[in-house]
Amino acid sequence: MKQVDIFAHRRAELAKKQAPLAERMRPRTLDEVRGQEHIIGEGRLLRRAIMADRLSSLIFYGPPGTGKTTLARVIANSSKRAFRQLSAVTAGVADIRRVVTEAEDLLGLEGKATILFIDEIHRFNKAQQDALLPHVEAGTLILIGATTENPYFTVNTPLLSRSRVFRLHPLSDCELREIMMNALTDKERGLGQYQVELSEEAVAHFIRVANGDARSALNALELAVLTTAPDSMGVRRITADIAAESTQERILAYDKNGDAHYDTISAFIKSMRGSDPDAALYWLARMIKAGEDPDFIARRIIICAAEDVGNADPNALLLAVAAAQAANMVGWPEARIPLAQAVTYIACAPKGNAVTLAIDAALNDVANEKNEPVPVHLRDSSYRGAEQLGHGKGYKYPHDYPGHFVRQQYLPSNLLGRRYYRPSESGYENTHRRRLEQCYGQRKEGRE
Repeated sequence: MKQVDIFAHRRAELAKKQAPLAERMRPRTLDEVRGQEHIIGEGRLLRRAIMADRLSSLIFYGPPGTGKTTLARVIANSSKRAFRQLSAVTAGVADIRRVVTEAEDLLGLEGKATILFIDEIHRFNKAQQDALLPHVEAGTLILIGATTENPYFTVNTPLLSRSRVFRLHPLSDCELREIMMNALTDKERGLGQYQVELSEEAVAHFIRVANGDARSALNALELAVLTTAPDSMGVRRITADIAAESTQERILAYDKNGDAHYDTISAFIKSMRGSDPDAALYWLARMIKAGEDPDFIARRIIICAAEDVGNADPNALLLAVAAAQAANMVGWPEARIPLAQAVTYIACAPKGNAVTLAIDAALNDVANEKNEPVPVHLRDSSYRGAEQLGHGKGYKYPHDYPGHFVRQQYLPSNLLGRRYYRPSESGYENTHRRRLEQCYGQRKEGRE
């Protein structure tokens, strides 16, 4: 038994030494943590709770490499409570039950609750999350969950209501720089045993590609240092070229069912609506690079053309539909060109949402006003017996009148004078507006 313990300790020590730089440099105390000042800065709630060891259940939500697991480990180091960790990727209900049994025994023997940290908690299904609920509610477990997904979509409402959500932000350039410099000088856990000269261009490249992710920056830095031979002076000189070779292509934070997906498409549509072709192209490029479905992008372009341009430029919808068909025919990467053509056209087109307002107002009246019968003169008179019923009697055929227009009732009687379509003076809508004024005169709001 004693030999097993010795071997286990030896394995743990070797694992610690061979762990990636990002793992070795993980902060051990709050003072070592960089970033997230909005939640762990002096006087902030989370910092006070950690320092006083008075924690309730927490959900840490944010992009990779921003400190979710680090904060959980800091809590483990500073708390007098027992600490257990599970990964939702590999754990199941049986693992939860095992931890709960241990926690109940500890609570009964020593009166101490157990902190259970669950990484990637969004990967737990409803049944697995439900298995946690009674024990969190009873205080047997204090839950700390970490997730890159919006917990309001992926964590059960009862569990969420018993937890406090803290959102973590990507680290700033200055924070990433400080983290890398600390790693280069730390002889115990970092790369301080090597003589390293890091060019400013290399630092800038690491920061740019990391995109706020400390783990990404440290892993790239470690690879660059370990694969660069020292020169005659024993110095490993990391240039921009070496930095570029040591970093993989940036992986965009873009889950097709997560916040990044919806936030990006929202920015894309708002840029087209706001007549900024450059911003619209940028968000389009972000979606293309992330591997978004071209059909999804095309549908959003079609909707924007109809909703935000409408009759101010009817060609926008035609081009949007044509671009969707072309993208479907050719696929990536060529689909980027017709989609970009439609995006730039719509962004530059005159804007008008009169069509959207009109149909929504009409739908509102259909839903809330009395649905009177179709006026007799507008009813179908083509079938046998319709004439005897009086259908179509009194209808005036517009083409028989000058200008192909004649005044007559088209709306149900209870909606006479209702006005839905109010074309603006923008683009081609101004033509509609002038013609309606020519036919009906200067119409008052809500009246013909």
